[in-house]
Amino acid sequence: MFNVTTKSIEWAGRTLTLETGKMARQANGSVVATYGETKVLATAVAQAQAKEGFDFFPLTVNYIEKTYAAGKIPGGYFKREGRPSEKETLVSRLIDRPIRPLFVKGFKNDTQVMVHVLSHDLENDPDVVAMVAASAALTISGLPFMGPIGAARVGYKDGGYVINPTVEEMDESELDLVVAGTADAVMMVESEAKELSEEIMLGAVMAGHEGFQPVIDLIIQLAEEAAKEPWDFQPEDHSAEKKQVADLVEADLRAAYGNTDKVARQTAIAAAKTKATEALVASEDKPDGMSKTVFSDVFKSVEASIVRGDIIKTGKRIDGRGLADVRNIVSEVATLPRAHGSALFTRGETQALCVATLGTGEDEQYVDALTGTYKETFLLHYNFPPFSVGETSFRLAPGRREIGHGKLAWRALRAVLPDAESFPYTIRLVSEILESNGSSSMATVCGGSLALMDAGVPISRPVSGIAMGLIKDEDGVAVLSDILGDEDHLGDMDFKVAGTSEGVTSLQMDIKIAGITKDIMQTALEQAKGGRMHILEKMNEALTGAREEVGEFAPRIETITIPTDKIRDVIGTGGKVIRQIVEETGAKVDVNDDGVIKVASSDKASIDAALKWIKGLTAEPEVGEIYEGKVVKVMDFGAFVNFFGPKDGLVHVSQMKAERVNHPSDVVAEGDTVRVKLLGFDDRGKVRLSMKAVDQETGEDLEAKGEAETAEA
Repeated sequence: MFNVTTKSIEWAGRTLTLETGKMARQANGSVVATYGETKVLATAVAQAQAKEGFDFFPLTVNYIEKTYAAGKIPGGYFKREGRPSEKETLVSRLIDRPIRPLFVKGFKNDTQVMVHVLSHDLENDPDVVAMVAASAALTISGLPFMGPIGAARVGYKDGGYVINPTVEEMDESELDLVVAGTADAVMMVESEAKELSEEIMLGAVMAGHEGFQPVIDLIIQLAEEAAKEPWDFQPEDHSAEKKQVADLVEADLRAAYGNTDKVARQTAIAAAKTKATEALVASEDKPDGMSKTVFSDVFKSVEASIVRGDIIKTGKRIDGRGLADVRNIVSEVATLPRAHGSALFTRGETQALCVATLGTGEDEQYVDALTGTYKETFLLHYNFPPFSVGETSFRLAPGRREIGHGKLAWRALRAVLPDAESFPYTIRLVSEILESNGSSSMATVCGGSLALMDAGVPISRPVSGIAMGLIKDEDGVAVLSDILGDEDHLGDMDFKVAGTSEGVTSLQMDIKIAGITKDIMQTALEQAKGGRMHILEKMNEALTGAREEVGEFAPRIETITIPTDKIRDVIGTGGKVIRQIVEETGAKVDVNDDGVIKVASSDKASIDAALKWIKGLTAEPEVGEIYEGKVVKVMDFGAFVNFFGPKDGLVHVSQMKAERVNHPSDVVAEGDTVRVKLLGFDDRGKVRLSMKAVDQETGEDLEAKGEAETAEA
């Protein structure tokens, strides 16, 4: 019934198996990839006809995790997976970025790649396996895909690279880098590092590229036996139409791109486009004119030729800068008076307003992952409103781009954050992009670093980031620092590097051509380092390090550790005690299972009151110590005093005064505050207290004083 083809290799200590012919046979391409006991199904399907009116390639990639893969049932009322998680969105982007440039230019058929995680062994992250499976499915599908690609994760520990470290091994790694590419070149890099040098980062990329070569060979072996007939697709030749557009408006476009102001430049480009549209695009009066889709393609091609050619020939860019120049930078902190920390970072025509908010354990984010539920204490949310580029649109939930840019900045900053023990806050950082013309994600890194320091978060060092570009053609190669939006759209590379003065904390690269060489990457990294150092100097003009205290309106947090068997005393039946502490002191109280209690409030008196209460509930009174207490009951033989949290003790009538007392009521009454000394415990464990051993006015220990005087005599 099944015509199954299976290929396997040993890869980084585990078996990688690719299988096709059993599952999802109606898809153009379908491959099940198994690595260890992690198993994913990747399918690739394209519509038979091109989509009309599209001037871009309509590719959709969906990476899908179902909780059954880890033997779990989803949380929530409906017990069914809902909207994509952040992990699913990020891995979808991870797969999309290296495969999109490898489809034949001009292919406009609606194409969908779907990857389902079928099993997760909790050791091998499915993301790299998903990339390999997607590449294999496309390679055997017959679609005009110029792959295959391979992918690998690279760790760094004890001075050496580790290919495809397990989930457990990643906990001790100084690097988490995912690299993908073809047999000849790197296509995509995504990474997080602990301030590693450019040399180590480049070595990791090359180690990953070398490490996934056997995977590419395995996919080719699978395709040699199982690939479907290639689609008969030939891209249309629009050189004649391009010449028509160039002849008509090339001079206008050159003049437009000679304008260094973005708004004026875009206005001039729009005028040239309108002129060409009216003259060349089909209409009722010109039925033989170009289609709108063809015109859009060739107009962009003319733009690219002008911009790219001028940069290669002259070394000058759209806004007049040299290849390595960074735009003007203005850094400002304490922008918002009530925020815990804020910064406004402006670089050229890109501007980010970053706001840091400090919270308590109640504000931690619970993340329900296949590997288990965990709590996240550092949140970074990136927002890109349409007004930042002078446009209008519907206000929608964060899209893939916003989630991806936010995660990149999160990775860049996480390496410098303090540990939870020394700084027990939940940190939320929000980046509002107010203007955008190139690399708002790196502006988020810079502004976010300043906002954290302004909030008093003791980060180890400031972090800056820069976006690099590339123009590569037969006439030469140009690496561009701090790219503009147009240089991103018309260029060949988007290469983002973030880090401190000591090293790189995050690196991300996307390539629009068939990959780049090691030499180009090395040049880009060296040029990026100079740009990062320049940006750090400009950031230091606003703030060089974290403020000594958290912001005026931020909560203060103090911690105390109690024995775990005392936790129930603090919480009380049904939470009664902890609610009472919160209500009466005004402080927030978070109790962890390990006995660590965090007490938070913007009022120090509230913290002190809550801490005193908790200590009273959990600590044990010490014999010989003096305590202040309240008389709760007067009896014929003495008085009971509440002296230590909920603990009461008896002051016998003989221990009330040095002289004889006829009745306790002659000395104390209920509600009186007295000072007592803990004498010890009787045979039944009852507490014995003394008032006469303590000076009731000063609290001085009279017994100890008398013993000292006797010793001197």
